[in-house]
Amino acid sequence: MWNILISINKKLVYAIPVMMVLGFVFGKSVSGETVNQLKQLIIPLTFLMVYPMMVTLNIKHLQEGIKNVKLQLVTQLVNFLVIPFLAYWLGRYFFPENHYMALGLLLASLLPTSGMTISWTGFAKGNMGAAINMTVIGLTLGTLVTPIYVQLLLGANVDMDVVLVIQQVVYIVFLPMLLGFFTRNYFVKKLGPKEFKKKLAPRFPSLSTVGVLGIVFVAIGLKAEKLSQDPMILWHIFKPLLIIYTVNYLLATIIGKVMFSRGDGIALVYGTVMRNLSIALAIAINAFGAAGTDAALVIAASYIIQVQSAAWYVKLTDIIFGPAEKENVQAA
Repeated sequence: MWNILISINKKLVYAIPVMMVLGFVFGKSVSGETVNQLKQLIIPLTFLMVYPMMVTLNIKHLQEGIKNVKLQLVTQLVNFLVIPFLAYWLGRYFFPENHYMALGLLLASLLPTSGMTISWTGFAKGNMGAAINMTVIGLTLGTLVTPIYVQLLLGANVDMDVVLVIQQVVYIVFLPMLLGFFTRNYFVKKLGPKEFKKKLAPRFPSLSTVGVLGIVFVAIGLKAEKLSQDPMILWHIFKPLLIIYTVNYLLATIIGKVMFSRGDGIALVYGTVMRNLSIALAIAINAFGAAGTDAALVIAASYIIQVQSAAWYVKLTDIIFGPAEKENVQAA
C-alpha cells in the first residue's frame, strides 16, 4: 500500500486531474443533498492533508535561517510584497464579478513553500538547507499575514469573519504543526534520525497526498453543477494562474542568476514558486463557507500548473544555472 501511495505522490500531475474528473462525475451523478454531505469530509481530510506534512517539517531549522539573511530576506520579499499583489490585481481583472475566485488567487499566493519546495530543490541539486529554512519561515509568515492581507485587500468584497479565519489558521496550521513536532520528536528518539528519515519520513507525504486528492475531489464535486453550466470557467481560471506562475518563475530566475550562487538561486526559485496549496484549500473551504468553494476551485486548478511546471523547471536548471558541482550541493 505504501508503495502505491508513494507512487501516486510522485505523479500528482496525473492524479489531480483524475480526481477532478471523478469529483465532477460524482457531483453530477448524485442528488444535491448527497453532494452537500461531502462537506462533512472536509475537516478529516484537512487534518489528513496537513498533519503528515508537519511531521516531516523540522522546525529546528528555523533557527538556522539567519545564516543566510540576504537569501531568506529576498525570498520573503518576493513571497509577500510581489506575488500577492500580482494575484490581487489579476483577480480584480479576470474575476471582477466573482470575488471568491479572486480570493482563491490571493490565498494561493499568500501561503508560500511546502514540502515540495524541499523536494524539487533537491531534484535540481540546489541548496536544500536553504530550502528547508524557506519552508519553515515562509509557512510561519504566511499563516500569520494571510488574515491581514485578505481583510485589507478583499475584506470589502468577501464575507469574512476575521476571528474565524484566525481560528482556522490555528486549527489548520499551528495545531497540526505542534502535533507534528511532537510526533517527529517521538519517532526520532525511538528510531534515531537516520532510521526515521529512511523508513518513516517518506511515508508521511503520501498520507498528505491522500488528503489533497480527497479535498480536490470534494471541491470539484461541490462545484460540479456550476462547471456543467459553464465549462469554460476552467479556462478562465487557468489564464491568471498561468500569468502568475510565469512571472514568478521569470522574476525568481533573474534574481537568482544575478544575486546568488547556483544552489541558492535554485532554492530561491522553488522557495517562491511553490505555494502551499493544501493549506490554502483548507482555509478556503473551512473559513468561507459555501462561497469558499469558488476559491477552492481556483486553488485546485493551481495544482496542475504548479506540479507540472516544477518538473519542467528541473530539466532546465542546468541550462539556466549551469551544471551542479558536487561540493557546492548542500544537503539538508
